[in-house]
Amino acid sequence: MTTAPFTTAPFPAGTILGYPRIGRRRELKKAVEAFWAGSTTAEELEQTTAGLRAATRARLLELGLGRDDSSIPESFSYYDQVLDAAVAVGAVPSRFAHLVQADGSIDLAGYFTLARGVGDSLPLEMTKWFDSNYHYLVPEIGPETSFHLASDRIVREFEEAKAAGFLTRPVLVGPVTFLLLAKPSDEAPADFAPLSRLGDLLPVYAELLTRLRAAGAEWVQLDEPGLVNESIPVPRTEQLAALAEAYRVLGGLSERPAIFVAAPYGELGDALPVLAASAVEAIGVDLVRGALPVGLDADTSAALATKTIVAGVVDGHNIWRGDLAAALSTAESVSALSPTVAVSSSTSLLHVPHDVAEETALGQLADWLAFADQKVGQIAVLAAGLRDGRAAIQPELDAAAAALAARLAAPGVRESAVRSRTAALSAGDYSRGDYAERVAAQDAALQLPLLPTTTIGSFPQTGEIRRARARLNSGALSAAEYEQLMKEEIGRVVELQEEIGLDVLVHGEPERNDMVQYFAENLDGFAVTEHGWVQSYGSRCTRPSLLWGDVSRPAPITVDWSVYTQSLTAKPVKGMLTGPVTILAWSFVRDDQPLAETASQVALALRDEIADLEAAGIGIVQVDEPALRELLPLKRADHADYLEWSVGSFRLATAGVRAETQIHTHLCYSEFGVVIDAISRLDADVTSIEAARSRMEIVDDIERSGFDHGIGPGVYDIHSPRVPAVAELTELLERALAAVPGRQLWVNPDCGLKTRGYAETVESLQNMLEATRAVRANAEVSV
Repeated sequence: MTTAPFTTAPFPAGTILGYPRIGRRRELKKAVEAFWAGSTTAEELEQTTAGLRAATRARLLELGLGRDDSSIPESFSYYDQVLDAAVAVGAVPSRFAHLVQADGSIDLAGYFTLARGVGDSLPLEMTKWFDSNYHYLVPEIGPETSFHLASDRIVREFEEAKAAGFLTRPVLVGPVTFLLLAKPSDEAPADFAPLSRLGDLLPVYAELLTRLRAAGAEWVQLDEPGLVNESIPVPRTEQLAALAEAYRVLGGLSERPAIFVAAPYGELGDALPVLAASAVEAIGVDLVRGALPVGLDADTSAALATKTIVAGVVDGHNIWRGDLAAALSTAESVSALSPTVAVSSSTSLLHVPHDVAEETALGQLADWLAFADQKVGQIAVLAAGLRDGRAAIQPELDAAAAALAARLAAPGVRESAVRSRTAALSAGDYSRGDYAERVAAQDAALQLPLLPTTTIGSFPQTGEIRRARARLNSGALSAAEYEQLMKEEIGRVVELQEEIGLDVLVHGEPERNDMVQYFAENLDGFAVTEHGWVQSYGSRCTRPSLLWGDVSRPAPITVDWSVYTQSLTAKPVKGMLTGPVTILAWSFVRDDQPLAETASQVALALRDEIADLEAAGIGIVQVDEPALRELLPLKRADHADYLEWSVGSFRLATAGVRAETQIHTHLCYSEFGVVIDAISRLDADVTSIEAARSRMEIVDDIERSGFDHGIGPGVYDIHSPRVPAVAELTELLERALAAVPGRQLWVNPDCGLKTRGYAETVESLQNMLEATRAVRANAEVSV
């Protein structure tokens, strides 16, 4: 093991791995979208974001982190931290070469173009960040990628903080994780692995670390969560060899900050001895999703004893106040590994809202919660407990214990009627019967053409719709007036779909604020926040609901809207529901019982809703599960149990219908090939899935698997403002039809259209229908 040739400043006693960057009132979202709209300049955007960073530093100082000890992470991003790393090292796909300036850099407009695409140039692919609901942009790396230090923004933001009197800790995606998360570029040969470029990438990281040291940085945080994910298709031996090489090179630099390698979202496992043997000064371990290592060999134990172990004992994923005494006990136990222990969040706090204190309508529930600011306070308390002893923080420990006891004993947390119903379930409640018989019954009932067309569910939420909802919430609009406005919008959406020529219609969901929150507001056991925004991707923010108690459905939720929509058209209308796994994944879920039990409660509530839709004459019901892949555990040993209950909850929700009722589901950014067996076991009649950004890569998985149910690989990427041309859509459809029998194939966008504008939506759907008619005609001729 080598030693850095400079004096290492002590690691802070308490820290976080990252902080929400969207702003307490989504200031970043508003500023970025104004820049996209051309109503503000790049300079004005820079000024706004500098203000956000300054406010974050000031708040974290107020909450107990230090001004000059590197405890405040410099973790800001305009869009995505992986995109930041790609831009920093010059990893720009060749189709965007025109964005690169003479000095090799990319300006803010170019940065956003990589994320959103332009013209015929598709944006970088987007997918889920480990097992969270955050999405990152996938770097494209090939032999032709010319790595170089193309952006020193991370240095400039450190210097900005220093000028304001703060010594912060720059945060960057680590080099191994960056390459593990990348995909081969279009120019790369078939057998190319991005990890093979590590030797070319490391000099850029080395230059960046040298620049940070020269600027005065004492510590740098390199995030390496790729090391905890067993689903990454790179042999583990190659991953560990790359890890050893990366930190041999970076650790051996003569001028660098001390290196803190953070590995959130799970256990490091066999990567821990490799990091222990390296020259890094601190190692972060997630002790919420993982556990302390046991059975370490003598060399690893001796090496760890020379490191600072940063114990991630405060949950960065969830919002419960939790058991603070248990967290302290876990942190204290880390002293068995090293005499130098710090406490931190288990992950970046970007996954949780800013501040519980801003919520005015949660009542007693607020005392059970810890958002980002409260978690920083918990870390400060735990750091004091480690330093001064448990007695010094006993009042804080007692208060947390009292809040936890009150929460577990509160009315509604356990309901006997709900628990009796789940206890009575039998195998028959999960089975629909023979698929071939269902296909025949549905063909006769629905009379759909070859390559039937539909959308995923939502249509654009206009300013008028949002203003009407705000007026309803403020009392300026009555419930009856609001309902009439929503019915008028539904009428326009139905008329538009019929004009375009879609085969299966939707009502557009104007009455829904969010695909999970809408159901949470109508189910017992949930609460919603006023300001609990978290970043999903880019400028897209969501407000996860709080699932705190036993779940049941007091009354029908969607039936009246669907029945009204069906009354406007002779074409079939889909009833639209959010599935149990996604409701759990996109909520903050109670942590006092297994997820499987909670999922069954939600599934039974949805089962009741589906039964009412069917009784009301709705012949197609879509139960969206875009988060099915998202919750898949990172460790293979945990996959079977998760897939058993997640698939089971979907089947429990949908198995009560007649053969002629067609059940759809939708998955987005879900790496179809990884969970294709589970998707087959869902036994949905039709599955729609994201495919446009990946240019229909998933059809190879579909073909290889022998998947024989209906499938709608998305042809229109709704996460980009660009309008796909007819030729592009035709090409995607033809590729899908070459791999999937025409009788199975559906045509649809990648996802719901809520975030898009009407002009681009209409043009894109018209192009989709034009492409479908051409491909359909050729397919019918060939048949």
